[in-house]
Amino acid sequence: MKSVLIVGAVLMLAACGVDGEPIYPTASSAVTLSNHGVSVGTNVALNQGPLSVSLGLGL
Repeated sequence: MKSVLIVGAVLMLAACGVDGEPIYPTASSAVTLSNHGVSVGTNVALNQGPLSVSLGLGL
């Protein structure tokens, strides 16, 4: 539980700009229609210099 709180605190500090400019997320979405039905995909990414963290979800 402590590790979750520590990670949350570090993320909040990074988001508010205490250690520099805040990092703004980028998001993209796609809706695809095919013979098999409709599919939806979403991607959220954080980019800071050479470091990139991305989370994608497809339904």
